[in-house]
Amino acid sequence: MDEIREIDTDEARRRLEAGDTLFMDVRDPASFEAAHIPGAMHVNDHNIEAFVEETARDRPIVIYCYHGLSSRGGAAFLLAQGFTDVCSLSGGFEGWRARQPPG
Repeated sequence: MDEIREIDTDEARRRLEAGDTLFMDVRDPASFEAAHIPGAMHVNDHNIEAFVEETARDRPIVIYCYHGLSSRGGAAFLLAQGFTDVCSLSGGFEGWRARQPPG
């Protein structure tokens, strides 16, 4: 999956503050409910089809999981669906939490 772009938490923070990027959380529902990147959308097997149908293919997306591994597979899936601006958050939510404490 070398074609998957990754961004670090500093770049993710810049994108979050700019407000033009959709953050997509692919962790389990309980983890999302406990804490997530502000404004992130929780996407799982139950709503991924609707997400793909309803989201503009050119919308910038940052996808994240726990540690940045599963999100690479999610990014590859979105790219295969025709999305053009997708990247994975290096270190995942745990990396974010360590460098950018929520709240």
